[in-house]
Amino acid sequence: MRVSLPGWAGTLAAKAALFITGMCCALAALLGVLVHVSVTHQTVDQARDRALSRLVEATAAYEAGDALRPHTGIDPEGLPKALRNLAAAGERGTMVTDHDGVPTMWAAGPADGGHALAVALDYSQSARTIEGLDRAILWSSGLAIGATLLVGAFAVTRVTRRLHATAQVARRISAGDLDARVGDARTQDPNRSPDEVAAVAAALDTMAASLQRKLLSEQRFTADVAHELRTPLTGLHAAAELLPSGRPTELVRDRVAALRTLTEDLLEISRLDTGKERLEADTEALGALAERVVRASGATGADTEIVVARDALVDTDRRRLERVLGNLVANAHRHGRTPVTLTVDGPVVTVRDHGDGFPEYLVEHGPQRFRTEGGATGHGLGLTIALGQAEVLGARLTFANMPESDGGGALATLTLAESRGPATNGPA
Repeated sequence: MRVSLPGWAGTLAAKAALFITGMCCALAALLGVLVHVSVTHQTVDQARDRALSRLVEATAAYEAGDALRPHTGIDPEGLPKALRNLAAAGERGTMVTDHDGVPTMWAAGPADGGHALAVALDYSQSARTIEGLDRAILWSSGLAIGATLLVGAFAVTRVTRRLHATAQVARRISAGDLDARVGDARTQDPNRSPDEVAAVAAALDTMAASLQRKLLSEQRFTADVAHELRTPLTGLHAAAELLPSGRPTELVRDRVAALRTLTEDLLEISRLDTGKERLEADTEALGALAERVVRASGATGADTEIVVARDALVDTDRRRLERVLGNLVANAHRHGRTPVTLTVDGPVVTVRDHGDGFPEYLVEHGPQRFRTEGGATGHGLGLTIALGQAEVLGARLTFANMPESDGGGALATLTLAESRGPATNGPA
């Protein structure tokens, strides 16, 4: 089973701090063990040499029949059994034990009759030296780890701060602010060597500049084409009005009207692309506004069912909201099948038809201009304009398909910000 980590553990700063802490602890432990073992061996060797020297002197005195010095004797009390057995076997040896609560270094050698001649030296000072060394190692390791963490955190924070700034600029660019740039100091100062973060920032700035140039060129092209088409279309419309009545004339007038509508849509999209549209907000009753939109939609209005589950007041631009709802209703009739239902439930408006539903690319990525798939007729510019106007309104427009068990069909959902004023309830 995979263990899920907390959110903070996934940040670069946390990972760097954990890595630095782990490496510092491992290094401190390694150095501490090496120093402890080295000093302990040195201290024990010095105490063992003194004990063996005293044992040699005691052996000489014992063999000469002289009196033994204090802390020297034959089979003294407290002599470790292992050391006594070693001496009885004719060998010399040393051992450190606690004797009456005092650390003691014992040295023992063979004596007559299978006895052991032993010397006891006070080992307290050496034990205190080793304990003091261990405490010093622990304190110095803790201070070294703390200092390394502070320095490492400062260095990592500088890097993560630059990465956060780069990520913030990337989010601004994805939100439509093509003027956003990172402007990392290392990319602007030739005397400073660039690092990996500066390379990422420079690549992002270059990408944003290239993307901005391409989008501005596309916007200018769209606007120029729409403006240039207006003049010949006006003359073509006037000429079509002079044609004699008949079926061919109706066809010409219908195509001219469609071309004029397309030109106006292109102009509207070019204005939306600039991001400079301004709201003329007012408080509107959403149910009444939806009814006006359906009534104004002409012949399709009679085939559109309006359901007001809960009316609401919204602060919005009436003209833009009518444009969004009108495009959604028109698209439902043009590319779906009846019945088409417009439902108002508080600040949420849904438009549903019972056709084949939206294409998968539209549900996943949103409407794309003039795109068609699999021989379909596409969705033109209506949904693109609806999405752009919804963004100007600060509303959220989403697209989904109803399951086949519920009758299928396309579902467009517009979510607005509800006004603080009172709302009315009741069906339309």
